[in-house]
Amino acid sequence: MSETTVIRWEQDQEGIVTLVLDDPNQSVNTMNTAFTADFEAVVARLAATENLRGVIITSAKKTFFAGGDLKMLSAVQSENAEEFLQGSLKLKRAMRTLETLGKPVVAAINGSALGGGLELALACHHRVALTASGSKLGFPEVTLGLLPGGGGVVRTVRLLGLADALLKWLLTGRQYRPAAAVEAGLVHELASSPEELIAKARAFVLANETAQQPWDVKGYKIPGGTPATPALAAQLPAYPANLRKQLNGAPYPAPRNILAAAVESSQVDVDTAFVIEARYFTELAVGQTAKNMIQALFFDMNAVNAGASRPAGVPEKPVRKVAVLGAGMMGAGIAYSCARAGLEVVLKDVSLDAADRGKAYSAGLLDKAVARGRSTAEQREQLLGRITATAQAADLAGCDAVIEAVFENVELKGQVFQEILSVVEPDALLCSNTSTLPISLLAKAVDRDQDFIGLHFFSPVDKMPLVEIIKGERTGEEAVARAFDLVRRIGKTPIVVNDSRGFFTSRVIGQFINEGVAMVAEGVEPASIEQAAAQAGYPAKVLSLLDELTLTLPRKIRGEARRAVEEAGGEWQAHPADVVFDRMVEEFGRPGRSGGAGFYEYSADGTRGRLWPGLREHFTRADASVPFEDMKERMLFAEALDSVRCLEEGVLTSVADANVGSILGIGFPAWTGGVLQYINGYEGGVAGFVARARELAAAYGERFTPPAMLERVAEEGGTFKD
Repeated sequence: MSETTVIRWEQDQEGIVTLVLDDPNQSVNTMNTAFTADFEAVVARLAATENLRGVIITSAKKTFFAGGDLKMLSAVQSENAEEFLQGSLKLKRAMRTLETLGKPVVAAINGSALGGGLELALACHHRVALTASGSKLGFPEVTLGLLPGGGGVVRTVRLLGLADALLKWLLTGRQYRPAAAVEAGLVHELASSPEELIAKARAFVLANETAQQPWDVKGYKIPGGTPATPALAAQLPAYPANLRKQLNGAPYPAPRNILAAAVESSQVDVDTAFVIEARYFTELAVGQTAKNMIQALFFDMNAVNAGASRPAGVPEKPVRKVAVLGAGMMGAGIAYSCARAGLEVVLKDVSLDAADRGKAYSAGLLDKAVARGRSTAEQREQLLGRITATAQAADLAGCDAVIEAVFENVELKGQVFQEILSVVEPDALLCSNTSTLPISLLAKAVDRDQDFIGLHFFSPVDKMPLVEIIKGERTGEEAVARAFDLVRRIGKTPIVVNDSRGFFTSRVIGQFINEGVAMVAEGVEPASIEQAAAQAGYPAKVLSLLDELTLTLPRKIRGEARRAVEEAGGEWQAHPADVVFDRMVEEFGRPGRSGGAGFYEYSADGTRGRLWPGLREHFTRADASVPFEDMKERMLFAEALDSVRCLEEGVLTSVADANVGSILGIGFPAWTGGVLQYINGYEGGVAGFVARARELAAAYGERFTPPAMLERVAEEGGTFKD
């Protein structure tokens, strides 16, 4: 037979065949058409090989196998569904032939095995994993709107049972370290070196003349039983109920399909089970949700993290020591994130007590990590040792980066920079953590505005993955590059935007909030507004989110924005939400959770209770008639339309930054693929989105009128892409 191109065949004198996965055209191995063709050919060759002792599957790459080819998957259309289904079944049949050879087959997992990689390993009788740094195993498909389509659902359910398969692996998208994968039941043993990995794989082959999968052994029963088992049958109704509760009605079809494929496939023979899985997989692959999520959370995310928005040609100049000014919630979180990345940190506040409290925040996080086994006491002390709390500016000597995180006040921010400029390194990167104040305005407080840049962190800093980098009018390319590299160093995802009031994220989330509040002004039932936000896919309902932010903050931002517009000679455009904000604060004294009362009621300890009944008394009208679909789309469209305006105005310069930033930073629903991918993927494409925007504008106001850029893209039949 002819040599295969991505799978290398190596056979020793004992009859053991090692299949080395090594796609010459990619840095990782993926389940593409070349792999599928080669895998079929190799399995056929194995079945025809005389004196075959056993098989070892390993990889020549740093990773074992990266999973499905997402470019290929995102290109599948409904008209190709049957062809795609048959291709999926073809690969499954080859895997089924492999596991029924009658000879031992071992997966020597030398790195990460995610998605299709883990599925390939599950088609082997024994799995040995190398404890390589950064190595992970899991099924991330649900996070991309898909399900494991290479037998992963069927085999995991048969191996672990429905409950563990669904809750530990398939529905969570969780990725396990090799040792945890052994504990969780999908890997048999570990190896500490590549040599030991192959040695253990060979040992299993030599110790077993024959081998078969557990489910092929006569009398094998799935752990925990099938839906025909009375005990499991009694529990099953809770699964879809819990899923509905978790999703809040948001349009994520993948979890539903995973649950259905798992339950249905457990009731039939293995070969029929693979067909069931393939059908549910195909339905997802041809759907728009998976295409949206793959675009944003894989392609756009990779482009952003790889430096698409980092100035080209600027050499790296790594930060060594960071000064954090302000030890409140944000400053403390920033200090922790920097120290966790191995950087030296000086955390300064007006008093040593305040600075110590900021450092104590890190201690608290580390105490929890140690208690949960995610860190050690020694690692805790090492990290805390990298944070110096102080009230003295002199202690900032040697810092080559400054991150200011004091209150949102132009004068105060200017003062804290003036205090330390003569102490830190003369070329130190100067960063302001602000969510709304123009960077070019803040830069006037320093005489090195080419080194001044905005770093907008999100709260809580230790959990939120995004940082918005804001370029001022005179920010230099080196400062942008250094800021980008610093953000990546501390493990965050950076997006880069140009200066403007509210930048991108704060400005756009304001549209979501205003639209929700505008519906209150129109007399819509508040509970319906909250439910519309949930079913649109927002992780936080609009009125409860606003209570957390406080109603006074949007009013303050509105006042500053109005003043800036009028000082520039413009005419301020009021929003229908304004009257509700004003009445809630001025007339009813309900500024939000921190004030003990907002759109919701709060107990003395701050626990949120029911929606305030006064909303219905003062705002709700029986004749309010806003269709539920309009309620959902008004929030989504408000943010998407303003994102186009940001692109049109040059605040945004990258579609990938817009999509990733909107999902990670401001909770735009992930199923959409982000603010601009939502427009691309809307029914009827960009033109369909424009037509719907016009309908909303006619019904609810000019703010839904499509911007000129959007109209142009629609007329040209284009999409938003970099």
